[in-house]
Amino acid sequence: MTTKPIGVLPVFSLLLGALFWGVVWYPLRLLEDQGLSGPWSALIIYGAAVLVGLAVLALRRSSPRPTAGLVLLAVASGWCNVSFIVAMLEGNVVRVLLLFYLAPLWTVLLARLMLGEVLSKSAGLTMALAFTGAMVMLWDPATGLPLPSGAADWLALSSGIAFALSNVTVRWLHEVPVWDKCVVGWLGVVLVAGAWLLVGGMAPPQAAGAVAGAVALGVFGMVFMTFAVIYGMTQMPAHRAAVILLFELVIGAASAQWLTDEHVRLNEWAGGALILVAAWIVARDQFVDVGDGRVIHPS
Repeated sequence: MTTKPIGVLPVFSLLLGALFWGVVWYPLRLLEDQGLSGPWSALIIYGAAVLVGLAVLALRRSSPRPTAGLVLLAVASGWCNVSFIVAMLEGNVVRVLLLFYLAPLWTVLLARLMLGEVLSKSAGLTMALAFTGAMVMLWDPATGLPLPSGAADWLALSSGIAFALSNVTVRWLHEVPVWDKCVVGWLGVVLVAGAWLLVGGMAPPQAAGAVAGAVALGVFGMVFMTFAVIYGMTQMPAHRAAVILLFELVIGAASAQWLTDEHVRLNEWAGGALILVAAWIVARDQFVDVGDGRVIHPS
């Protein structure tokens, strides 16, 4: 049995979310310039989003019931977003995005384990291609070790793994309403950011203007875009959703070249190109068994 084709709206929703995430680093850096660190930005932005989400749930007279899946979604979303924001503020925008977008490969592995998605024979080849790209990108002539260098690299890499986990968990919780998943994800970010601030002993921000800007970004940006991404991910196979979101890398690279003086080395572009090719193959070339007798062809 073949599922009905994926409509235009889920794809458009994911592309819109990718556009937002490709440029959100810029307002975050503006907020940092005004005295708002990454963890504080995450706490305030997502705290504002949580309040909006709770208001919507109250109007609907519903609330998410705690389950293991929702707890997993909260933890994965929390780490994904906080580590991504900090990495974007501390590292090179394009390099952070390239490391983050190993996520489709993590998604392949997690979807196999959690959703029972059976991938084509080319999956191993594409994964090898992507990891080769990562090795090329991370090669350091000084040490010769293809390992992330610095906190921003490690945060970006871990953020991609957490994003893959949250992506697959959203699909796993396909019967949970989209708004419930949004609120749980936002709440996870608030909790992770709060723990980060407590461990780091970071003092509260003093700039009222920066706080107001973060609240506005949460209410008018994060709420809409999170809903768009989760809606899109709910409507299609996990690995395909992750690859559509690769559009974020294009937007991020273009905006970084335009708005900053950051430069990406040739090996980073070459490695990133291999990662993108592998991710594209994963999206185009998979028949997926979702474990209940349905087979999806992502064409």
